[in-house]
Amino acid sequence: MRQAVIGGALLVIGAVCVALGLLPLSDLAVLADRVVPVLAFVLGLTVVAELAADAGVFDRLADLAALVGRGRTAGLWAAVVALAVLCTVFLSIDTTAVLLTPIVITLARRVGLPPMPFALTTVWLANTASLLLPVSNLTNLLAVDRMGLDGPIPFAGLMVWAALAGVVIPCTVLLVVFRGRLFGRYTPVSVRRMTDPVFFWSASAVLVALVIALTAGVAVWVAALAAAAVLVVVAAFRAPAELRPARVPWSTLVFAAGLFVVVETLHTTGVTEPLVRALTGGTDAGSLLVLGGAGAAAANAIDNLPAYLVLEPAAGHEALRSAALLVGVNAGCLVTPWASLATLLWHARLSSEGVQLSWGRYMALGCVVAPLTVVAGVLVLGA
Repeated sequence: MRQAVIGGALLVIGAVCVALGLLPLSDLAVLADRVVPVLAFVLGLTVVAELAADAGVFDRLADLAALVGRGRTAGLWAAVVALAVLCTVFLSIDTTAVLLTPIVITLARRVGLPPMPFALTTVWLANTASLLLPVSNLTNLLAVDRMGLDGPIPFAGLMVWAALAGVVIPCTVLLVVFRGRLFGRYTPVSVRRMTDPVFFWSASAVLVALVIALTAGVAVWVAALAAAAVLVVVAAFRAPAELRPARVPWSTLVFAAGLFVVVETLHTTGVTEPLVRALTGGTDAGSLLVLGGAGAAAANAIDNLPAYLVLEPAAGHEALRSAALLVGVNAGCLVTPWASLATLLWHARLSSEGVQLSWGRYMALGCVVAPLTVVAGVLVLGA
């Protein structure tokens, strides 16, 4: 609700800026042409992920992770890492932080393990593993066209080593911090029965088809909306009670739309020009580290999405500079609670599950893992 209120206020401010001529209608039209497909993708993917969760797809994957672990805590944790990475890469950061987190917590409790190491794994990897594909993070979708890359495969080719650093370093820190809890044994549990096999297999098939479409270069918003339409039709017959207006991410859409308009106004009026000029540079390691560091600092100050939008002109249309900025805003947003919307949503799910983590401890751990991940991610971009 708070996000929707802020987004509504931003839209009002944007409307006033348009009325006063601070943001010309021609610039607004160009902005709309760029961001409407992105918002359509967010809408479609959110509906697909929510209905797939209702169908029990993520529950089943979590149970399979418990079997893969073979009674060893480290094995279960490794399976959760793989699940979180795959979920983030193909279904976006929010799916992992919001939908996978409570499922992983429930899984840990079912096998008698402390949930915190697994919960922290999901939120860190939701952010840091979201570097590999355009669909993994909203910032990536905004950046991919400016980078001059033709589709998801070239994007992945540029980002693969940074994405790998975004997985390896947080996991290494987690292993050190929770070494006393991640090595031991647990009693495996059986895979739960499907409550509605038709809904489950339909949702699974839609997810597989969506992943194939997104990696094959189909327009992401077309693929997401088509998948959502198919799954809504299935749910109308198999689980009509799940088709609620709350399934539509109204708050996120309003917030993002308002943010786009206001930041575009700041660019148009030249307010951000001094900052952009100060960060403009080349593609040497030092310049890339400065830009990535600025992205991380801005993300922890004002949230990673507005941080990317404000600093985007400093990256220009240079692929390596845009990549360094993405590393900063995506992998560096692990310190403050508001640095990533997914982190705030994750903490709300954590609290609703009765798992307590103080923001003080979260920030202290973030001060360790964020700089290491950003520096490593930027330095391996040239690899």
